[in-house]
Amino acid sequence: MKNLAWLFALATLTVACGGRKGRMSDATVQTDGDSAVSIEVKYATAFSVRDSADVRMVTVGDNDYFALVKSSETQVPDGYTKVVVPVTRTICMTALQLSNFTVLNAHDVIKGITGTKNLFDSDIQERVKDGRTVKIGMEGEFDTEMILAANPEVIFISPFKRGGYDVIKEMGITLVPHLGYKELDPLGQAEWVKFVGMFIGKEREANEIFEGIENRYLGLKSKVEALEGARPMVTSGEMHYGTWRAVGGKNYLAQIFRDAGAEYVVNDDETAGENMEFEQMYALAANADYWRILNSFPGEFSYEALKASEPRNELFKAFRERKVIYCNMRQTPYYEISPVEPDVLLKDFVAVFHPELVEADYQPKYYKLLK
Repeated sequence: MKNLAWLFALATLTVACGGRKGRMSDATVQTDGDSAVSIEVKYATAFSVRDSADVRMVTVGDNDYFALVKSSETQVPDGYTKVVVPVTRTICMTALQLSNFTVLNAHDVIKGITGTKNLFDSDIQERVKDGRTVKIGMEGEFDTEMILAANPEVIFISPFKRGGYDVIKEMGITLVPHLGYKELDPLGQAEWVKFVGMFIGKEREANEIFEGIENRYLGLKSKVEALEGARPMVTSGEMHYGTWRAVGGKNYLAQIFRDAGAEYVVNDDETAGENMEFEQMYALAANADYWRILNSFPGEFSYEALKASEPRNELFKAFRERKVIYCNMRQTPYYEISPVEPDVLLKDFVAVFHPELVEADYQPKYYKLLK
């Protein structure tokens, strides 16, 4: 961050250290001259922020504490890992993380990625091709030479992956958990753009981007809430290797269904996801009006392909009435950019459930009715 001049009094530091595990928000710093930039965490639950006179304290999850400072000489509270910001060199481990850097126009900061398989972004592909960004390999099989070549100041990680981070720790590189995948609120997941923005000195841009996302999302949601009458029922997922991975009632996608004006068949489920037998799902979803499917089918997906994958699929009402809502990850950068486009996902579903609420010529980006 350029010309950082922290606003809060040093006394705040003492308060913060005493209760660092509590939820923190409304952190305010001074950047770009005299213009104050405030970081307010409104929806995300897996990170929080508090500022002192010259330290920005960021809590990630329950056990990771980072002190963002403008000078390496700055003293930080015990238990906090010091990070000098803005970070100018990092490694990006997941598509969700990449979405944050992409909307912040910050690909220059990404000096390493795990790989380019199924990568849509042409700018990142070009950077890998000409050597500005290196491929470090997948979790559990990292190429330490490539990590050293990337020379990262920090590495954003996703702890749910296969690991292999002990080797990186031995190299003395700071690991920063990015827990956007844990957020169950669509806006909470998108709000992690503010998290990345703090580390790379783009708080102002992150705030502006998120404000746009939030306004578009809530604006369309309010139109849906004003509708009267019964809501359509929607189910999700399909059979894979003998089980049906069902989106749970607390999953962010289930929330988008609700915000788009539909009822989800496992609305009462208190988990984020669950594996089910076909019979279990059929009992819940046999008469659902719509069926959402996301996969990586080679070529053009069809009702014939859906039936071929599991003959009993034709028993669902949504199959018989041709109301499958489909997204092919081979054809759209779904995981690569949708985490920061919940407003677009919402509009795609509203266009199906309540088409009268969107423009007549609206072209969905991710999900549309399967022909």
